Amino acid sequence: MTYNLAQPTGFLSQYVKHYWSLDKRMPTGKAHLQKIVPNGLFELIIYFGDKPEVAAPQKVVSDNMVITGQLHGHHELKVTGHLSLFAIYFLPHGLSRFLALPMHELVNQSVPLRYILTDTVDQLEDELASATTFEKRIQVAERFLIGRLQRNDPTYQHDRIRQAVHLINQSKGRMPIEEVAARLFLSRKQFERTFAAGIGTSPKQFIKIVRFQHAIYEKSQQPALRLTALAHRCGYFDQSHMINDFKTLSGITPKSYFNSEEPFSDYFG
Repeated sequence: MTYNLAQPTGFLSQYVKHYWSLDKRMPTGKAHLQKIVPNGLFELIIYFGDKPEVAAPQKVVSDNMVITGQLHGHHELKVTGHLSLFAIYFLPHGLSRFLALPMHELVNQSVPLRYILTDTVDQLEDELASATTFEKRIQVAERFLIGRLQRNDPTYQHDRIRQAVHLINQSKGRMPIEEVAARLFLSRKQFERTFAAGIGTSPKQFIKIVRFQHAIYEKSQQPALRLTALAHRCGYFDQSHMINDFKTLSGITPKSYFNSEEPFSDYFG
């Protein structure tokens, strides 16, 4: 298996979290189940080999290049054959700078990029497939992203959304929605409308995901940390509150999650 990860260059770091790639061949007749949980990020994936299978109809990978929006729940990918991909993780506020699309239309969806950008997808796919290294694929991706940025000028609302995400990140999902709204000089209703337009989901749901991802990150840093202490450290009212959120977002309890899954946070890692 070959795995690569790299940070964006220059000003693209305001919008892109990182690039990653994977090349893995499963033994004939073998399959791997990968649990996918909400991570607060948007992702563009380009498949060069076999595509994974998924039971949820709205997340079926029907094209080589797909955009995945904010997730509210979990699902599993069944990996067989030769999985080869290159992917871009966008920061929560980042994707809206590249696509003239209401972000709520992507919630819980994996959408072929050609449905959104009809004129450039074939060229982008060909250039990425022709690139012979991970580094060259990053160069192709960044040329594409810079070209998209030049078409879409930043807006005041986008700056507000970015600041809201920054405040939520700083507090690790512990800042009340009313306080975030007040820091942006907005009423709660105004803030909720503005936030949903740029992120695709409500502030309440996003904060739940950030807190969940922070719990995963803390557990990865301190494996011996007991669940009661973890709940307190991550801003849950009590352990039952954390259990309910884990069940909603991952389908299982925190104990089962940490027993069966490697505790790695895509958001904070």
